[in-house]
Amino acid sequence: MASIPLLSAFYFGSVEHYRLLAQHRRVIIDIGEHYVRQTYRTRTTIVGPNGKQDLTVQIARRSGEKMPMRSVGLSYIETWPQQHVHAIRSAYGNTPWFIHYMDEIEAVVLKKYDRLVDLDLATMRLSMKWLGLMTEVEVSEKYVERDEFSVANGNAVLDLRITLHPKRSLPPSLKPPQPYPQIFADRHGFIPRMSVMDLVMNTGPEARRIVIA
Repeated sequence: MASIPLLSAFYFGSVEHYRLLAQHRRVIIDIGEHYVRQTYRTRTTIVGPNGKQDLTVQIARRSGEKMPMRSVGLSYIETWPQQHVHAIRSAYGNTPWFIHYMDEIEAVVLKKYDRLVDLDLATMRLSMKWLGLMTEVEVSEKYVERDEFSVANGNAVLDLRITLHPKRSLPPSLKPPQPYPQIFADRHGFIPRMSVMDLVMNTGPEARRIVIA
């Protein structure tokens, strides 16, 4: 029985996200699940001159309020989009492929979205285009009950909504990609589980081979 990965929405996503997409013909993004703080839903991590740097999206939500992902709005009171663009330019301005990707990154980050999931899905589709991935992405507005889905569709579900988390070890079902060149490796060594932006800025078209290997 083929498994179908079940994921939370993510902001750009890590290299590991795209290895997962490359290895499956279909994935499900659950936007009916409750929003959870400090996850890939609102952050991506790059490598700058001083090491790892989290880029975090600001949302519109009262503290402690439970909301499904599909209802979480974005806050533009702070200038986080401009801060993200500045950080990405500072980190990757001297990489070989910077000029090939930066305009598209800037366009997608600086565009205003009503909902977090709209931003997340826009960054995911852009990254899939860079990597030439044709994976079918099904977006579920309703919370996905894993067992019910498996029975109804005849496919096992690989539920990574909780386990694929920036502060947890990589789930055993996911194989990490091989190390690739990083511009500040001479200072920090190779840092795994970085944003897909780190991969494409450093490796360009070779990024596709790395995620499908």
